[in-house]
Amino acid sequence: MPQQELKENTKKHHWQPGDEGLDPNRWRALAVIAIASLMIVLDGSIINLALPSAQKALHITNANRQWVVTAYSLAFGSLLLLGGRIADFVGRKKIFIIGLIGFAIASAIGGLSTNQSELFAMRGLQGAFGALLAPSSLSLINVTFTVPKERARAFGVYGGISGGGAAIGLIMGGFLTEYASWRWCLLVNLPIALLAVALAVPFLHESKAKGDNKYDVPGAITVTAGLVSLVYGFSQAADHGWANVRTYPYFVIAIVLISAFFIIETRVKHPLLPMRVLAERNRGGSYIGSLLTGVGLFAMFLFLSIYMQGFLHYSPLKAGVAFLPFTVGIIFGAGIASQLLPKIGPRPLMVFGMLLATVGILLFSRLTPTSGYTSHLLAPMLIMSFGVALYFIPNASTGLHDSGEHDAGVASAMINTSQQIGGSLGAALLNTIAISSTAAFVVGHKGLSPAYGAVHGFTTTFKWGAAFLFTCAIVSALMINVGKDSLVEHEG
Repeated sequence: MPQQELKENTKKHHWQPGDEGLDPNRWRALAVIAIASLMIVLDGSIINLALPSAQKALHITNANRQWVVTAYSLAFGSLLLLGGRIADFVGRKKIFIIGLIGFAIASAIGGLSTNQSELFAMRGLQGAFGALLAPSSLSLINVTFTVPKERARAFGVYGGISGGGAAIGLIMGGFLTEYASWRWCLLVNLPIALLAVALAVPFLHESKAKGDNKYDVPGAITVTAGLVSLVYGFSQAADHGWANVRTYPYFVIAIVLISAFFIIETRVKHPLLPMRVLAERNRGGSYIGSLLTGVGLFAMFLFLSIYMQGFLHYSPLKAGVAFLPFTVGIIFGAGIASQLLPKIGPRPLMVFGMLLATVGILLFSRLTPTSGYTSHLLAPMLIMSFGVALYFIPNASTGLHDSGEHDAGVASAMINTSQQIGGSLGAALLNTIAISSTAAFVVGHKGLSPAYGAVHGFTTTFKWGAAFLFTCAIVSALMINVGKDSLVEHEG
């Protein structure tokens, strides 16, 4: 009997995925994953409130300020698919811990940056380690929770963190920037990551996928370099114009590299992005839509944050609180979309949601240097957030439509990847448009204060953002044809 008990205790304390019974540490494991996921979500919203202060402290030009956002989102989005494959085959726990440590180190160095180049480089490194951390987190939940009801609850916690974490990030970003320094918006990741690492070692269990662990490194390099070249071309256009010799070569390089990526994906044995994942019309429509909505969303947060602090003279904390109605609209809209999706299917929600979001962002184009928060910002924020929520809930379903078990991971990651890439490209493009519009306005209205020119640049970008969101509504109407009956595919 003592020997039998010893065997059982050994099994209990060294549980591995695939063992009989449930992991006794599974809820502790979820807490660890939740901490890491919260850190990633916080980083996405916290930096927007710190941006005006960081720009001033490091003397970042208006043309380059978007790199604080795009360096992260470009690296994160373009490496996310590769990160998921590495986590599956190297070991999910191992990559989770490596991602945490790397994210913490990049955050610490970024928080201590003495110039803009250091900050941009560390933001890119954060994104690269985030691309390891995010998919390994999801995979760990998937293998740790084997009972469908518990797994649903675990993913519910994960989703709640994604929604609530953005709101916490807005408040925390404002609080840290106002009462400590913008640098703490990055440095705060260090203690969070170290806590998660300390808990991950005893509570997470290693798991790996079986199969051929080949990686599409050429695909990852070409798509990342191509997107970076495209964004750099946008930033050069802000300084030198679109047709300048310092600008257009980067667009040519981007076209060549991105074309090379798609050629590579059709020829390698283990592609980063199998073309069959894009070929199905509903999935393709979802990814195009995610990319287009990323443009509008990132632009809204970037320019409204600058507007609130620069023209409404809000403190960083007050600006963070001012964004909270957007979170409220998301939560309210998500609840309604979840109820309506099984009844009417995804297309009506996606089209109507994007039309609402288009109206919301278009209303921001009425801003002037003397506009008020309640008169010009509150209603558009609520309308846009409600519409975005109506779109995103069904979009998550159509992005997985008919993907099968083999491609489900890639199909799921593509929703996030396309949104991140859309956001990074959109922030760069619309920042260039804002600068160009401001310059043209100042030249044509020399009697007006320069403040009117700066706000005119913002309102022009909101109109462009509205055009992207309206295009998303059209894409959804034309490409999404799946009915409500298909939703049972993903049950459980």
